[in-house]
Amino acid sequence: MTGALAASSASHAAEADTDMALVRQVQAGEVSAYDKLVVKYRERLYSVVYNLTGNREDANDLAQEAFIKAFRSINLFRGKSSFFTWLYRIAVNNTLTHLKRNRMRRFLSLEKVDEEVHSSDILEKLTARTRSDKPTLMRELQEKLNEALQKLSLKHRTVVVLFEIEGLSHQEIAEITKTSEGTVRSRLHYAKQQLQASLKEYLEQ
Repeated sequence: MTGALAASSASHAAEADTDMALVRQVQAGEVSAYDKLVVKYRERLYSVVYNLTGNREDANDLAQEAFIKAFRSINLFRGKSSFFTWLYRIAVNNTLTHLKRNRMRRFLSLEKVDEEVHSSDILEKLTARTRSDKPTLMRELQEKLNEALQKLSLKHRTVVVLFEIEGLSHQEIAEITKTSEGTVRSRLHYAKQQLQASLKEYLEQ
């Protein structure tokens, strides 16, 4: 393990220990300790929910619901996964249930993609165009990418958002979606192929 990886691993471990200490406090009746967890994760939780729904009002409501559900169930949390992963799982499942129930359109936040591009050939090509002529291409790009995403199933859209936009690892996504890392990789591969096929004409321009 390199020094960077070791440092990252140690940082994650320390963060998990800090979270677990706060969870134990909440489980012991110190409700105020939960506020620290909310403050720590509310922006990240809102981000993933927004990228699945594309609606700021719904994202606020669903993120709040996720925190409430997590609080009500916190005595069941035993630390088999990190609190962060457990919370994300609640938020993602809650959001997917909402989307299925309401048959809402889901939109990807291209502004966030532009700011935090991860290792996706497709997104790199798309955002490169927005940088060259952002004012005139952003709306066109938003429409084309959203149309392509609409062709993906919720399970495939979920892994795209969690991996490409939120920057989670395959392992974290597997824990959140209760699948194997192999399934996550397979879904990402399939989703990438579908996006490439849908955006082929646009990407080749």
